[in-house]
Amino acid sequence: MKITVTDRASEWFQNDMGMTGRGVRFFGKVYGKTPVHQGFSLGMTPDDNPRDPVVTTKKDGVTYYITEGDEWFFIGYDLTIDYDPQTDGPTYIYTENGEL
Repeated sequence: MKITVTDRASEWFQNDMGMTGRGVRFFGKVYGKTPVHQGFSLGMTPDDNPRDPVVTTKKDGVTYYITEGDEWFFIGYDLTIDYDPQTDGPTYIYTENGEL
């Protein structure tokens, strides 16, 4: 499991969310859907104090991570965070990684 943040997504997190020097936690939440989960969607929140992270990546001074409690949502997938100009926000791409 890994997190990749594109340059355009990084710019959005810094400029639109003011995340420079901060942290962003990704988690699974009830309701919605993703290409890999029915009934669950992906959430994110500013969180500067990672507790029990299972995966982290740092880009342009921002730490992006998933904690142990949300690992279930991402098992078997790598997460790429990109920017969608039509919605002016992040888009999430799940790529199977063969881990279970």
